[in-house]
Amino acid sequence: MTDMPEEQNLIYNAIYADGHFEKVRLGELIHKGGAAGKIYMNAGNPNSVVKIFHKKSKSSTNRKKLEAMLLNRPNFPPVVKDGIEYVQIAWPDALLEDENGFCVGYLMPLINMSEAVSLDHLMQKAIRKKLNLSEKYSYRVFAAYNIASMVAALHTCGHYIVDLKPSNVSVYKDTMMVAMVDCDGFSIKGELGRYPAEFVSEEYIYPEGMDLSCEEMGEEQDKFALAVMIFKLLNNGIHPFSGVPRKNDGEMLTIQNRIEQYHYAYGLWPDNYQAPHPYSIHEYFDKKTLEMFERAFVKGEVRPTAKEWQEHLHYLMHNLKPCRKDPNHAYFTAKGCGLCVAEGRFKDTLLDVKKQKETPQMVRGMEISSLSVENLRKNKEEKKIEDARIRHIAYGAIAAYMLFFTFLFKILSPIEDLVREAGLGLQAIVTTFVMLGINKALHDASSKAVLFQNKALTQMLQVYALICMIIALVTIDQIPQGLLELAY
Repeated sequence: MTDMPEEQNLIYNAIYADGHFEKVRLGELIHKGGAAGKIYMNAGNPNSVVKIFHKKSKSSTNRKKLEAMLLNRPNFPPVVKDGIEYVQIAWPDALLEDENGFCVGYLMPLINMSEAVSLDHLMQKAIRKKLNLSEKYSYRVFAAYNIASMVAALHTCGHYIVDLKPSNVSVYKDTMMVAMVDCDGFSIKGELGRYPAEFVSEEYIYPEGMDLSCEEMGEEQDKFALAVMIFKLLNNGIHPFSGVPRKNDGEMLTIQNRIEQYHYAYGLWPDNYQAPHPYSIHEYFDKKTLEMFERAFVKGEVRPTAKEWQEHLHYLMHNLKPCRKDPNHAYFTAKGCGLCVAEGRFKDTLLDVKKQKETPQMVRGMEISSLSVENLRKNKEEKKIEDARIRHIAYGAIAAYMLFFTFLFKILSPIEDLVREAGLGLQAIVTTFVMLGINKALHDASSKAVLFQNKALTQMLQVYALICMIIALVTIDQIPQGLLELAY
């Protein structure tokens, strides 16, 4: 097949869903396009543009896919605000034929991309400042709601985006309404079958889809990618599978590797590979928001649908609490403003950096002269030895702890008369204070040994101690015997 002609003023037949057609003449070339085709103005309608495919080789397939799109449109009409109409999706209005009957492209509404920005630009404070975008946190929540609404509308029709990521979604700068193009690249549901997507991007591929081609992906891919985008919008651009690796000398995994291995660092349980980003505000999210992210990113859970996200984000928008310190900030719960906390952490980091610059002869407590390759290697080996020593001490402490409470009755036997005379009330009080002491000791130990950062382990140790104390006291007080005497 030959390349598509590039000349302007060419005339094509535009065929609409209801069967009627009209002549369309190409106007000015406004975008050379990507892999699929070029974008021209519609010379007869300033609010319409034409996409012409690069080659005719896929004419038959393109025709079938476009026909399916024309017959199964998502219900997402333009929005009018302050007298201005905002087209949010460049869905085909008509397919285009040349004089030989080949499907060469399609007609679609014009989206004024000069008034929109990539969603990527909305997530980073430095870029927002550079592009003069609003710092209002509520705008980002609203943008997340609009994206979820768009995806939900597409899913209602059985269509999937598949290559859903921030750089493929734009928002209008003034309204945060969605602006989505290249819809012919979506996975489209037709009456006779599905017309698959052709692209998918790393860092947004769901874990179970790693062995699938993009042609095989569908709603699960969209649900995962949508949750990633919402997390980034709510959490200052932080990816839910990025974080601080716990081992400096461990393997450095890519974001997609971390996704594949379910290394979600912001869930109910700590991740063994990485800790949360220091500027994350996830701890200040609404409880249901955290539960929905847990469902989206933890193995074995059922991911929230786009409709669920739409409804939840609608609730969040209408229940945001204004921050008293910064009018651009807002927060979700009584925990307070996470944005203020994150900014405080960032300022503290800057102060630490400033102090280091004021004492250039020292780097992390070491003289610059000592930072030779040999010394660095030596320090690294010493740290590994120290970590191993602390780990062994932790294992020993756990073993001693378990042995102590296992033989608690034997340990108390010399003073069992004294314990019995103290009475059940005093025994309960002492037991309570012992449990509080154990809880505090384990909490303090977590800052010194990584092993004690595992909540499941620390909870198990506390429960074990409580059970052993109850058994010891029940035996000393001869409670079963007393109950038998009462029965007679």
